Order: sequence, then structure tokens, then C-alpha cells
Amino acid sequence: MATRHIEKEAEEEQVHFQNVITAFQRYATYTLAGNNRRRKDVFTLPREDQALLEQLGYKRKLADVDDAILANAAFLNQVVANPAIFENGIPGDDEEENDNEGTLDGSRDEGLSGEPVTVSQTTNIADPRDGSNPTAGPSSPGHSHTHPHRPHPGHTGHAHSHSHGPHSPTDSANHKRKHRPTDFDMDKVRSTLKQLVRDWSEEGKEEREASYQPMKNALLAHFSDIPTEERHNFRVLVPGAGLGRLAYDVANLGFSCQGNEFSHYMLLASFFILNRTQQVHQHTIYPYVHTLSNVPNRAALLKQVQIPDVLPSDLPPGSNFSLVAGDFEEVYGQQDSDAGPDEPSAGLWDAVLTCFFIDTAKNIVNYLRIIHRILAPGGVWINLGPLLWHFEENATNDPSIELDLEEVKALAAQIGFEIKNERRVDTTYVNNKDSMLGYVYHAAFWTATKKL
Repeated sequence: MATRHIEKEAEEEQVHFQNVITAFQRYATYTLAGNNRRRKDVFTLPREDQALLEQLGYKRKLADVDDAILANAAFLNQVVANPAIFENGIPGDDEEENDNEGTLDGSRDEGLSGEPVTVSQTTNIADPRDGSNPTAGPSSPGHSHTHPHRPHPGHTGHAHSHSHGPHSPTDSANHKRKHRPTDFDMDKVRSTLKQLVRDWSEEGKEEREASYQPMKNALLAHFSDIPTEERHNFRVLVPGAGLGRLAYDVANLGFSCQGNEFSHYMLLASFFILNRTQQVHQHTIYPYVHTLSNVPNRAALLKQVQIPDVLPSDLPPGSNFSLVAGDFEEVYGQQDSDAGPDEPSAGLWDAVLTCFFIDTAKNIVNYLRIIHRILAPGGVWINLGPLLWHFEENATNDPSIELDLEEVKALAAQIGFEIKNERRVDTTYVNNKDSMLGYVYHAAFWTATKKL
């Protein structure tokens, strides 16, 4: 019975992974259709109105948006052209339709389900597993970190997303036929493009550093008595690593650093950037062409963003950097007696950095308990982020414990942390700085040491 359950989970995971691949591949068809709708709408207007729009160059703008979408699609197809981060994760091509949007090579590797895969870095990095946002509709239990604001009518809302989420209920049903991506699937793909801006572009540096720099400064301050050449002896964990930039930056400071991420979307993109990039500014994307609302001018709509802003392989010699795929609680929440020989055990992490992460918890008590358990005595937990509880009002009947900030800090003290250096950090998340609409998080920042 247990074996059949494991096999079923493995099959569902493989199907979900293939559905994510399909979402990347069908980005062009789906997004061009949306832009075509705008063209059709023009022809519903009186001729005199159409003439005025023609003078404004509206049709030309839509043609330029088409070109940008196709450029994005070419990049996204590169991302999934050979997703070697999974072993045995890709159903064969005989199950695929040829839609001329990019195909896989049909190769089969092992390791999609079961123990999380780790690819260590001195030169190589990354892996995956993901899900979807429980607030988007009925789905099976899992974890996702997409934080949708509940927008007022007329707005599409805003999200900060590092996935920790349940899979779509259609994943298993679509095992024998080509998956047709949903609006939610495409929102994930669009979010991936915006995350690339945040983590791996000069455009995203100001926003990125507003969150990452305070955390890096706090890490350096905590280990200020450690010579730079000895930092590699200290292990730092970054849960909810997203596209891996914070973990990369920590490794670049000389620490031994491991990121943990659950989202296929994030890990496919991070694997591509970290392992398949040969030069700075190698790729150009157009992350802002998906909505024509709140756009000040055509230049802002069609802005090109070059990625990456640094060459990921330029870590110092001997750097120890890895990303581990899997759910945070499953990977790091094992008791020592259950942990495999390659899994981290209690007390072996000198620092844990949580950036826009703790509100992904269904049970914040367990998150904090795990962080406390895996930290070494005197180890430091550095946190920055809001409390936009991901599973609040979810449609999957998952539990959700929603504490306020004072309660979270009181809970941390009860579990065995001493919180210091508290302050508020105002920051954005995947924000378009040229847009007429923006959201600002009043994020909580602190350092907390594990009491001896």
C-alpha cells in the first residue's frame, strides 16, 4: 500500500513537472492571443475612432508587443530546452503534441521524486520541485509561495512569489494528453520573468539590495571575528531561495551556502542562469509587456532588461554553493534518526537567512521550530519580510496559522530565540519602477540568536 502511494506521488510529480515545461513552451501562443484580443477590440470601434488610434500608432505598438513576446518566448524555450535538473522527470515525447513552441529531447533522468536532489557548487548549481497558489482555486495539498494581494476591482493585484504550493488538480487528469496551461500557469511564467529582473539584472539591483544588503550586513556583523579566509567553514542556509541570488551573494562572501527552493518555475530558471550562462548580459527579456495598464509611455512598456548582471561562474575558487530542491519542512524537518547521510542534521547550520519566506508557512510554529533545531548553538537567524500569510483563505482546506508580528516574535522567544536589531525595512517586490502603480512592503527585519 505504501509503495503504491509513493509511486502515485512520483507519477503526479512527474506530470506536474511536464505541465510546468508545457507552460513555458506555450507562453508565446497564449500571450500572443491576449494581444490579438486588443487588435480585435479596435475593429469593434467606429471608423473615426479607429482612425484616431491609427494616428497615435496604437497598432504599431501592438506589433511591437508581439515582437517582445516572441523574444521572451525564445528565451523561455532555451530555459526548458534540456532541463537536466531532474532525473526521470520528463515524460517521453510520444505524449507530446508538436506545437512549434519548443520541445524537449525526450531524455529521461532519475530523481524527480523521493529524496530531494542536491547539486553542489564549485561550478554547478540547482534543482527543482514546485506547486501552485492555493488561493487560485481548488487544488491538491502542497505548498506554494505566491502571495497574491487581494486587489480591488479593476486591478490585477500584485504578488511576491517563491513557490511552495499545491499542484493543479488537473495535473493527474492531463497525464495522457497535452496539458493546456491555465491563466494561473501563465501568471507563474510571467512572474518568473519578473523574478529574473529582481535577482539577475542591473534593473533590479536597487530593489534587490534593499532586502538582501541588510541581511548580508547582519551576517557579516555576526561573524565579524572570523577571518575572510575561514568563512568557508561556516554553513548558511537560505530557504525559499527563489532564483538563487541571495544564496549566490552569500557564497560570494566566502561562506558555505545552500539555497532551498520548491518551485519548478524558479528552479528551472535558476538552473539555466547559474549553469548555462557564459557571459554577462547574455539574454534580453521584456518583462513588462504583459499588461498595458498603468503604463506611462511606450518606452516603459517595451523596456529591455539584460540578464545576468554578473557571471554566476565567477565565484571565488573553492566556493561551496548549492541549491536543494524540495519542501523546506520535508528536507530540513527530519529528525536525526530519519535523516539520510547526505541530509543536514540538527545543529549543523551556523546561520539561516529567511527573505520573504516565513509567511509561506501553514504552521509557523513548525517553521520556527525547524529553524531553531537546525541552527548550531549561538547560530543566527536573520529575517526580512512581511506577514502576508500564504494559506489564508485558501481553497484547499489546508490549515493556516496567521499570527501578527508581535505574536511571531513572542513565539520565537518561546521556542528559544533571542531577537535583536529589530527595525522596519520599506521595500518592493518584483516592482516595475516605471509603472504608475506600485506596492511597498513595510517588512520586518531582525537577527535572532539561538540561546545557549
